[in-house]
Amino acid sequence: MTSGEEPTSEDRYQEFAPPADLRPFVRVIWTYAAPAPSPTIQRIAPDGCPELIFDLGAPYAEQDADGVFRLQPPALFAGQMTRPLVMHPTGPTELVAIRFEPDGARGFLNRPLSDATDQRLDMVERLAGFTPPPGDPAGQTAVFISWLEDQRRRTGDWTIDPLVRAEVQAAASEQPAPLRTPSEQRSLQRRFSDRVGVSPRLLRSIFRFRRVFDHAAHPTEAAAGWLEAGLEAGYFDQPQMARDFRRFLGCTATDWAREQHELARAIASQTYKPQDAAPA
Repeated sequence: MTSGEEPTSEDRYQEFAPPADLRPFVRVIWTYAAPAPSPTIQRIAPDGCPELIFDLGAPYAEQDADGVFRLQPPALFAGQMTRPLVMHPTGPTELVAIRFEPDGARGFLNRPLSDATDQRLDMVERLAGFTPPPGDPAGQTAVFISWLEDQRRRTGDWTIDPLVRAEVQAAASEQPAPLRTPSEQRSLQRRFSDRVGVSPRLLRSIFRFRRVFDHAAHPTEAAAGWLEAGLEAGYFDQPQMARDFRRFLGCTATDWAREQHELARAIASQTYKPQDAAPA
């Protein structure tokens, strides 16, 4: 919180565009705070982008494969997701996060992105000494950008694979994939495993699912509204969209709209387009 500002009890979500030198790798920096979150289950769907998240508040508890909720580390790298992330807050929440481009985190992570798929990797040691100012979204963003730029200077080998980036951009813009020979397709699969963490086909499915929320500007419980949004996003019919809701969120569209609040709804309402974010 900057000097002179009054504390607020309202939730806030804000996005900031990265500086030009990080733009090939970073899509957006986002901040979120909920001073009094409800202890309800939050379902976060895949969005096609890995993230580096720093928690200034009480940690979230995440549901593991055994059904048990365990506290997340205060600093973590969230790889590509192929299934929903189910969690709930444990107290006042404040987050600052870097959302990488789908293929933008390879240099930062310095290992294949497939190692992080459906994983939350502990980054506490790597972010030791990182102290973003509480209550100040712009200040938090500036500090995180400075830290990430320093990380890049230390390694100096962050690169983008042109073939992978072209396929990512084609998927994001709903352009059909070019015809490839079997050997070319296998090569692309290997490069996606390394640079993205999921296959080109799965990334396209995730992007299509994400577009449902882009078209549903004000998601409601009305089935007709979800169906219209699904058709605009590229689904053939309601059953096809319903399968992806089960796959990526573990519930129906109407259940999600009725039950989700706070962080889950804030994230779903964003378009993930850096031009819509405020300049850092």
